[in-house]
Amino acid sequence: MKVVRLIVLGCGLLLCWQLVVTVTAAPHYILPGPIPVVFAIINHWPTLLKHLKTTLTEIILGISLGTLMGVSSALIMTISPFLKRWMLPVLVISQAIPVFALAPILVLWFGYGMASKVAMAVLIIFFPVTSSFYYGMQRTEPQLLELARIMNGRPISIMRYIIIPSALPAFASGLRVATAVAPIGAVVGEWVGSSAGLGFYMLQANARMQIDIMFAALSVLSVVSLLLYFLIDFAMAKLIYWESNQGIKQ
Repeated sequence: MKVVRLIVLGCGLLLCWQLVVTVTAAPHYILPGPIPVVFAIINHWPTLLKHLKTTLTEIILGISLGTLMGVSSALIMTISPFLKRWMLPVLVISQAIPVFALAPILVLWFGYGMASKVAMAVLIIFFPVTSSFYYGMQRTEPQLLELARIMNGRPISIMRYIIIPSALPAFASGLRVATAVAPIGAVVGEWVGSSAGLGFYMLQANARMQIDIMFAALSVLSVVSLLLYFLIDFAMAKLIYWESNQGIKQ
């Protein structure tokens, strides 16, 4: 049923897109219709695929490193109240700085290659993963912790078998959010400075007024981002099998 809903939703969006183009009579260099964009995807697929590989690699590396850093930071703050008093304010303050404003600085520091785009994605992913996992561990049921202490449970065993499993639903929600926003970091980094990637290809197409190609790159990026989100959602549903999935299944 979920697949059918997605197909119907996709067809509905395409129909609305075509309806807007028809009603507004927008010129093709402002808003091309879905049919020219589909032809652009077919005709330029080898080039799109080449740039997609670069962007997808940046996104996957950003999600992996951002998740690893977020989980590590949340565990450190949970285990050490002393370090938490220093880390938590820094974590909050880091979000007061617009991440997009850091893109030129990251390009200056890490260069025009893949590293600056991965760093941008990591910065966007880090906060939702850290905050969701940390506050998930803080909401562990006190009765379970008290029972474990009465039974002389070791701290590492309590963390492994009670606190972390209790925090996994919150962590899954944060990871879903991080997966949804990860492409933003990669593409913005490519816009600021790059020589490959879908963001770079979109800028090149825009400069040449090839709007259909620009929409083709945007469409490919959107579809891949959705597939990546569904993959993470499916993996989280399998990992947290004792919880009803609160993501796409709703």
